[in-house]
Amino acid sequence: MIYIKTDEEVEIQRKSSLLVGKTLAEVAKIIRPGIATIELDRVAETFIRDNGAEPGFKGYGGFPATLCISVNDEVVHGIPGNRELKDGDIASIDCGTLMNGFYGDSAYTFAVGEVDKEILLLLERTKQSLYLGIEQAVVGKRVGDIGHAIQKYVEGFGYSVVRDLVGHGVGRNLHENPEVPNFGRRGSGIKLKSGMCLAIEPMINLGVKEVAQDEDGWTIRTKDAQPSAHFEHDVVVRNGKADILSTFEYIEQVLNKK
Repeated sequence: MIYIKTDEEVEIQRKSSLLVGKTLAEVAKIIRPGIATIELDRVAETFIRDNGAEPGFKGYGGFPATLCISVNDEVVHGIPGNRELKDGDIASIDCGTLMNGFYGDSAYTFAVGEVDKEILLLLERTKQSLYLGIEQAVVGKRVGDIGHAIQKYVEGFGYSVVRDLVGHGVGRNLHENPEVPNFGRRGSGIKLKSGMCLAIEPMINLGVKEVAQDEDGWTIRTKDAQPSAHFEHDVVVRNGKADILSTFEYIEQVLNKK
């Protein structure tokens, strides 16, 4: 079952999605070498609750935290803890909110201190691949067109696309149909219709595409211990051009002032 949202529902969901962007901007203000990932989590949870929402991830499937913080070779679902970020790290921070019955879900990969140029390029190109995927999220295209655009772009640089994890529909549930892979054939998959809300989230590895799960039952990391980048937006399929519900604007305003 794929839910088509009404215009009214889309506007409710937009508030949840924008709150994620504002929450990640609060994280951006304090992320630095030496900070413990649990401190970032505390700031995010407080901010979300102060804005009348609930953390969308905390307790979801048993996940223990507000943020997924995945460092370096960790792809997604890293659990915040006492580990301190180091100069040269990258950290994918994925955040969810639940407000007025609708979820927001967005992720941004941060550079911590001075990061190698090769890895900064991975971040930049992964973010660009997200927008190329979003360009395909229009009425009449298919899910495979989104994945194909992402895959073609990043593989051109010798990167690989994680196959075991995909984007998804989002709305009253955090994960809805359809699945939105970051790879695929043009013209394949379900046809996109106006009002479909999708979380598009390229997970791109510097090395091989294969991943493995840690013993904690959550953290996914690359098999070859090479870095991975992850960016995610919530979008609504529309005629001609997708409507992006989440935003990186607040995050990047903070980062550009640092």
